[in-house]
This record gives sequence, C-alpha cells and structure tokens, in this order.
Amino acid sequence: MMALNDDRNVITINKKITLDFRLSEAYKTLRTNIDFCGDDVKVIAFTSCVPGEGKSTVSFNLAISMIEAGKRVLFIDADMRKSVLNGRYQMSKTTGGLAHFLAGRKPLEECIFMTNIPKLFLIPTGAVPPNPAELLGVKKFGNALQTLREQFDYIIIDTPPLGSVIDSAIIAKQCDGVVLVVQTKVTGRSFAERVIEQLRKAECNILGVVLNKVDLGGKYYGRYYGRYYGKYYGNY
Repeated sequence: MMALNDDRNVITINKKITLDFRLSEAYKTLRTNIDFCGDDVKVIAFTSCVPGEGKSTVSFNLAISMIEAGKRVLFIDADMRKSVLNGRYQMSKTTGGLAHFLAGRKPLEECIFMTNIPKLFLIPTGAVPPNPAELLGVKKFGNALQTLREQFDYIIIDTPPLGSVIDSAIIAKQCDGVVLVVQTKVTGRSFAERVIEQLRKAECNILGVVLNKVDLGGKYYGRYYGRYYGKYYGNY
C-alpha cells in the first residue's frame, strides 16, 4: 500500500453537489448494474461522443455513490486536454497529477491524493501536456492501473469525448470496461453508433450506455415516475 499520509497529498473538494431523490436512485441503479458486471470489472472508463454531455459529472457522482456503499475508490481525471473537475468542484490546487507521472516527472505515489471525502482518492490531470494521446499509450499507464487495482475496490477514469479525440479508446482498451454517456436529444443515434463502433475496433469491453439529462418532467417520464414512486414516497 502506498503511503499517503503527508498533508501535501490531500485535495480539498470545497463544492459538494447534493442530489435529489431521483438522481440519487439513478446513481444507485448505475452502481448496482456495474456491480453485476462481475468482480473482475474494477477499472472503468467513462467517455462521451461530444463535450458537454455530462460524463465528468456522471463518473464523479458514481464514484461518490460507490463510496456511500462502503467502497474504496480511486478517481482518475484523464481528460488532460480540457478537465472540468477542478472548476466544477472547486478543488484545491495540487503539485502533481497524471501528466507528471506519465512524463516521468513524479513517481506515482506523489500523484495520488487523498480527499476530504473518506475513501475517495484522486489522481488529477496535472499539467496540460502537448501530447496526451502519446502519453496515455505508453506501457507505464497500463502498468500503473495493474498496480492500483490491487489497492482499490474501483477505479473510475474520466476520459475525453471519443467523438473529438482518440484518447478515450487508448485508455478504455487498458480498462476492464467502458461506459458511454449520451445526452438525450443532443447526440444522434448514428453518431453514437459510430463512437461505439470505434470502441469495438479498439477491442474495448463496452459495459453500456448512460442516457443523461433526461427530462423527467416530460409527459412520459413525469407520469411514469410520479405514478410509480408516488405510492411509496408521496410528492417531492
């Protein structure tokens, strides 16, 4: 086990997002579905077709849901081209990250940070490299994942949109599985199918697709969920 007791190895997450009942239940369902994928599915990449579909939010909230279930989770921010996590969750600054490790500038243990959320560990992106795809393709990244999987119940990796750059396929090929996040009414079916085909060509294990930003107040979802849950939980 790597020693992470130094104060320099702690990231403070200052902004925590509280989920309403329906969102909380949705993440519990996603967590359960991943649990049923098998004990050998521990390292999971998340990608999307285009920016803004919510893959970073989905992957991070899933990590929080796993922690609530008693799991020890490592979250890797591998979207080195344009990470949104630091700004969205107002994380404290760090002196190292994934790019530093892959470029040989820091050892792995100095790039893994504890957080102020118990059982949640984080590897941030670090500095923005000029060649992220090349860095992610080296054996060093895959070897690190093999070492880390023995220390955590789950490793969740946020990757760039596959419809924009190839980084996600490179990462997903080294993981146990990949989840595609698709925003409803934004990403067309044909585009999503092309992205899925790209993952298949890279021989990635596709675990499934998350349909994100669904309007639960619409005619179908509003009537269905209101009728189904109203019997048990009342109005909310």
